[in-house]
Amino acid sequence: MLNQTDLASLSKGDSVDHFLLVKKSDLRLTKQNKEYISLELADKTLSVQSNLWDDVKNFHNLKTNLASGSIVKVKGQLDEYQGAPQIKISEIRLAKDEDNVTPLDFIPRSQRDLDEMKDELRNRIKKISNPYLSKLLKNIFSAERFEKYITAPAGKLWHHSYISGLIEHTLEIIKICDLMCDIHPDLNRDLLIAGAMLHDFGKIEELSFDSAFEYTDKGKLIGHIVIASMIVDEEIKKIKDFPEELRINLLHLILSHQGKLEHASPVVPKTLEAITLYHADELSAKVNAYKLTLQSEIKKDSKWTRFVNLAGTDLYSHELENFSDTDKKTLFD
Repeated sequence: MLNQTDLASLSKGDSVDHFLLVKKSDLRLTKQNKEYISLELADKTLSVQSNLWDDVKNFHNLKTNLASGSIVKVKGQLDEYQGAPQIKISEIRLAKDEDNVTPLDFIPRSQRDLDEMKDELRNRIKKISNPYLSKLLKNIFSAERFEKYITAPAGKLWHHSYISGLIEHTLEIIKICDLMCDIHPDLNRDLLIAGAMLHDFGKIEELSFDSAFEYTDKGKLIGHIVIASMIVDEEIKKIKDFPEELRINLLHLILSHQGKLEHASPVVPKTLEAITLYHADELSAKVNAYKLTLQSEIKKDSKWTRFVNLAGTDLYSHELENFSDTDKKTLFD
């Protein structure tokens, strides 16, 4: 077990003496054509930019081994650049076998209990009444695929970007969709819930997650939306007399779940279930992403984060309490 202070708990000026995971490493040129190495280094709590400016030639051999997923021992000081944390490196080396560290020491994991999430998903699959969708889901969530599904992150950077993030994200969406079905009985609950379970299924092949999260060749060339639709359509063909209307509506949910063509959806939502799934997906993703940002990007002695490009704004962290009915009774009775 790695025993070192979390990067997220450090402040500007604090010393860094850490093993860190290399998430990115690029050899770049300054405007004066001077070489430097741009790094993104991370522990479980924070990703930090860093640059190697001096004696870059001495680091060329090191750079060839600084692939994404490698581990380095870094000494230096936590600095800040344009409001974001940055490590000013004084010493750096590759980790050795005797250091007894692995990439798994640096990969964040869901805070939810995994066994609890597995049971929740299995129980929700059992509630599917439509016999065709029930059989399809049981076939798709086979043993090998299920293990990948419960391990995969839901994203590389923005939301649920940790081990078991995909199943956590999916369960959130299922709850939102179930609630919407209670509010709007016109929604086909089985179709919508099946779409929620399968919409991001392609991420088990889009992303590699044995060390740093990276896109696979298949992920880059095809993308998780198309991968999921291919897997689902292939499994549908194995089920005798699977209704065509059900097939195209389920595939539409997968293909349209990102909502807009400019967000990489091949089509926009055109059914009640599709528009519900799109907004449930957005709600789960955005709340998680904002929560993680508030945890990791809050500025020292401030209630505000730095400007977050993906959010298009800086975020505010209030200190309002959540009161229970007991608290209310105590206060006013």
